[in-house]
Amino acid sequence: MNNMSGGSQAATFVILAIYVAIMVTIGLYTSKRTKSTNDFMLGGRNVGSWLTAFSYGTTYFSAVVFIGYAGQFGWSYGVSATWVGIGNAIIGSLIPFFLIGRRTRLMTNHIGAKTMPEYFEKRFDSQSLKTASALIVFIFLIPYTASVYNGLSRLFGMVFDLGENGGTYIIIAMAVLSAVYVMLGGYKATALNDFFQGIIMLIGIATVVGLTIQKKDGFSAAVDALNIIPDDKGNTGTLGSLFGPDPLNLLGVVLLTSLGTWGLPQMVQKFYAIKDEQAIRKGAVISTIFAFVVAGGSYFMGGFVRLYCSLTENDGDKAFIETLNGRPVYDTMVPALLHQALPNILIGLVVVLVLSASLSTLSSLVLTSSSTLTNDLIKPRVKNFSDKTQMTVMRVFIAVFLVISVIIACNKNASISTLMSYSWGALSGAFLGPFLYGLFLKKASTAACWASFFTGLCITVAHMFLFSMNIEAFSGIRQAVIDMKCPLNLLSPINAGAFAMILSLIIVPIVSSFTKAPEKNVVDNAFSSLSASK
Repeated sequence: MNNMSGGSQAATFVILAIYVAIMVTIGLYTSKRTKSTNDFMLGGRNVGSWLTAFSYGTTYFSAVVFIGYAGQFGWSYGVSATWVGIGNAIIGSLIPFFLIGRRTRLMTNHIGAKTMPEYFEKRFDSQSLKTASALIVFIFLIPYTASVYNGLSRLFGMVFDLGENGGTYIIIAMAVLSAVYVMLGGYKATALNDFFQGIIMLIGIATVVGLTIQKKDGFSAAVDALNIIPDDKGNTGTLGSLFGPDPLNLLGVVLLTSLGTWGLPQMVQKFYAIKDEQAIRKGAVISTIFAFVVAGGSYFMGGFVRLYCSLTENDGDKAFIETLNGRPVYDTMVPALLHQALPNILIGLVVVLVLSASLSTLSSLVLTSSSTLTNDLIKPRVKNFSDKTQMTVMRVFIAVFLVISVIIACNKNASISTLMSYSWGALSGAFLGPFLYGLFLKKASTAACWASFFTGLCITVAHMFLFSMNIEAFSGIRQAVIDMKCPLNLLSPINAGAFAMILSLIIVPIVSSFTKAPEKNVVDNAFSSLSASK
């Protein structure tokens, strides 16, 4: 698939070298200003609106969206996949800033919580909640990280024709790069790099979308061409329509990728670190515009993959997409589109675009995971655990987390979207209700938190074993579900994750209504921060 000239490849290498140098320089610069665990984990809780908004957006969107989700959902839903990006902007970016941003900042600052598990401990007066949630964070951030590496390796494999083991080398190189600047500067390095990477993402997405449409003679002609192509059910006229061939399952994608941000530790932690309430209001606007461009643009671009890709060999000038277990290899679709739609000289821009999106996400994931493991599992069990020692241990766990993620990412059997869906489903399915109601509902109980944790994990793990791991013992169950012909795809890990999140929002108030809330002084102390700031 790679026809890049030597000159184009050389230009791409030069762009990459400059990019890497800037990343490392920012890490070195911020390392001199990172003096404590509060600096390392939260940037001293003094991060402004622009850095917070870009950090939120670049953590949100990575190679998972640009390579994995854009390809899969663009193939399945056509241009209606753009609704996913719109949902990400409004439900995933705008609403959480205004709904939970202020309360999260005030309450976590007042009770001294640096991580989501520590929030659960101090809001619900439960050391056990902290331990359990910390384990959930560490375990289920790993597949998400692996999915980001997977997307990166797909793109680099296309550009540089690296052969069978080339993707593995790229994954390792990216792990080392992300580890270097996060270990050096912690949250400050991450936030500054996110801002720089966000600028690249905005320029890159706008360029790619424009060229994708231009290559097919403009928007109207491209949509008309899409409507001629049959969808997965053999119907025509749906892939270019407003709501696409399958609105119900499209809604599941919107819910998973949008509502999920409200309960993800790497996302809500941005509100812990933001400077003040004015920064929250500005950040909401900036973050929403960023999401409209990056997420909306990615899914809009993905909506046209069928004009560039085909499951049939020798189908005009379309790239042939192979199948695995009877399904198209979705993760190869966007790289194939880019190869055909973009001139070689711009491939370097796309490489840096995806690298920027991915490294910004990776840095937040590894920082969240290592901070949680050190602050919430190790520190409470070690006497005389100094600030300096804690920072050292966090850096060690950054390396451990990345090594495990790299091992998983090197297994190509799991698709990008599957890895990410199970990660988000488990994390937000467990945490969304407890975190959200903990900010608003004084009667929210510890038992309700446990119920949500248990339900979210059970749904995720059960779905994984029954439907995604191809275990022979469960083949009868899988076939029975297929034979049901339910309009909602019950085999989809995306729908399972969305269901877990909705159930979390239902379970917490119900269980809290008949179980005991934490002691009054604990609850009053947490909510006093909100009343005092009015």
